[in-house]
Amino acid sequence: MLNKFFKLLVCIIGVELTGALSGFFAGDIPKIYAQLNKPLLAPPGNIVGTIWIILYALIGLALFLVIDSKEARGKTVSYVLFGIQLVLNFIWSIIFFGGSHFWIASFISLTLLITIVLSIREFYTLSKSAALCFIPYFIWIVYATYLSFGLAILN
Repeated sequence: MLNKFFKLLVCIIGVELTGALSGFFAGDIPKIYAQLNKPLLAPPGNIVGTIWIILYALIGLALFLVIDSKEARGKTVSYVLFGIQLVLNFIWSIIFFGGSHFWIASFISLTLLITIVLSIREFYTLSKSAALCFIPYFIWIVYATYLSFGLAILN
């Protein structure tokens, strides 16, 4: 039981740290975001960080549930997809906010969205709960992809 709890903590903290490092390398995200021309339905900058903390926790929980799954078939593909989406997630902020490469970041976001869909499909065979953990992430990235392209067009 303690081993499972430790694995869960490592998964969640690891993903949260990945997000924090991405933000660190991206620079002063709130300041940069405040200066951009925003598309319709753009959120206030002060809530985005809180949303990501929750999403990163769910992403970490999904990883734990995949690791903990007794089903062996499909785990390798799930791990690869998880790694790809985490790398895409990590580099998006750095490229968008840190480098001001809005169009490149927008296509990264679109690729991330596709990877999340594939991850949900693969996770579902291992753990329905893991797939469900990715649904809010999917919804947010649909919205974030809209924002990314909107910001790219307007800036």
